[in-house]
Amino acid sequence: MSRAEDRVSKPGSHPSPILMQRLFGAPRVLIGMLHLDALPGAPRHERPLAEITARAVEEARRYQAHGFDALMIENMHDRPYLRGAATPETVEAMVRIGRDVRREVPLPLGVQVLAGANREALDVARACGAAFIRAEAFVFGHVADEGWMDACAGPLLRHRREIGAEAIAVFADIKKKHSAHAVTADVSLVETAEAAEFNLADGVIVTGTATGRDTDAYEVQAVAAAVAIPVLVGSGVRPDNIARYASAHGFIVGSSVKRDGLWSNPLDESRMTAIAEEFRKLAAS
Repeated sequence: MSRAEDRVSKPGSHPSPILMQRLFGAPRVLIGMLHLDALPGAPRHERPLAEITARAVEEARRYQAHGFDALMIENMHDRPYLRGAATPETVEAMVRIGRDVRREVPLPLGVQVLAGANREALDVARACGAAFIRAEAFVFGHVADEGWMDACAGPLLRHRREIGAEAIAVFADIKKKHSAHAVTADVSLVETAEAAEFNLADGVIVTGTATGRDTDAYEVQAVAAAVAIPVLVGSGVRPDNIARYASAHGFIVGSSVKRDGLWSNPLDESRMTAIAEEFRKLAAS
């Protein structure tokens, strides 16, 4: 019996839409990325935190105006990232930004703290009232740009319980982008997803090999068929390919709604409109 078959659920039940409905008020969601400017302490930090926050709030409002269902803040411009950790000033800055975004834009908010600073992401999410985090290296170790990343499911979920944050969902990347997975080459993507589910992830994220790279639609379909938790597509979602991911419950969009499709560029109104329209067609079907 596989781990997916061994999961605890009522016969005929499908918890994925239930969780998505609880978190987002819809069974399928479009999530807009807020790539925060370099934060205090980062090598390229330049702008005052008030300006960084104002830009994040303005982008959040634009996502809302285009009909996105949720948002996620990420310290994308803090490169090079620390491995599995974040400084106190990073945490404090993200809490302040998260609180302002939530106060001004009433959409569910997610948090990712790079690289693999999942414990800090939970702390930020709890402090600012976010609904979910995106976690790297939840199950199985891998080699990332920053070095070896250990699996963290056990300590992360214990920390979530310790701080009283059980309502915050943990969406786990599997076979994460920007990483080498040679050490687990004998473990398939589906088996990794099943392991994440067995270890109590609330959802899994399937990606391409790098930011903005297409996610394999067949892999998304295979994972969705194997697990009963939500499956999200974490890279490469565009108007011309979103329909291929019909088995997914969530779509995390960043690069494709930026000018020229580059994550570090400003938001592009026409690209935002296009992806939102195609998502609505998929959701309606």
